[in-house]
Amino acid sequence: MSNVRAHRVGEQMKKELSDIIMRELKDPRISFVTVTGVDVTGDLQQAKVYITVLGSDEQKEATLLGLSKAKGFMRSEIGKRIRLRKTPELIFEFDQSIEYGNRIESLLSKINQEPKTGE
Repeated sequence: MSNVRAHRVGEQMKKELSDIIMRELKDPRISFVTVTGVDVTGDLQQAKVYITVLGSDEQKEATLLGLSKAKGFMRSEIGKRIRLRKTPELIFEFDQSIEYGNRIESLLSKINQEPKTGE
C-alpha cells in the first residue's frame, strides 16, 4: 500500500520540482534541466531526483552543484505545495537511461548498416 503512495508522491514531486526549477530558481548555473523521474522511498524520507542536463560535462557538474545549493529552498517549496507530514530529503542524480538508449540505438543502426556476409 505504501508503494502506491510513494509512487503518487514521487509523480507529484516530479511535477512540482520541474515547475520550481523552471520558474523559481535564479541560479545561472542551472539551465536546460529536465526532471525525468523521482523515486521516493517507502517511508517517504528520501527522494532520488533523476535529471538530464543539456550541455557539456562542465555544465552538467555546475548544474548539479547549483541544484545541491538550492536543495533546502526546493524542499521547503515542495513542503508548501504538497501536504506531507515530513518533506523527503532530495538527492539529485543524472539520469543515464537516455544516454544509454542513444548508445544502444547507434549500435543497432551500425549493425544494420554493415554489409551482410554469408548470404
